[in-house]
Amino acid sequence: MNKRLTPVARNLRQNKTEAEALLWSRLRNRQLESAKFRFQVPFDDFVADFVGHSARLVVELDGSQHADNERDKCRDAVMESAGYRVMRFWNTELFENLDGVLEEIRQALRANSS
Repeated sequence: MNKRLTPVARNLRQNKTEAEALLWSRLRNRQLESAKFRFQVPFDDFVADFVGHSARLVVELDGSQHADNERDKCRDAVMESAGYRVMRFWNTELFENLDGVLEEIRQALRANSS
């Protein structure tokens, strides 16, 4: 964990987007497959949106600023090299199909637990 990113992560938690707040309301307190997720977590030189450490799963929410973003590709590669699966969802996808997004995450959790 990069300690210099702790204040950045704290700020992101306090100023979450509407999409982040919605997904966090469904992931927190082990609501999905009893998996523990953390929100806005320093990870190497990045801050990951949602991390399930025991499931080795990272969930990222992307707005339009993430389209074809090279930094995101680098971030994904770092997390994957650490043994984490990275799932990315567009904010619009979350708002239009929350149940579908949650089902994809649920399937990933089940796959990682077996």
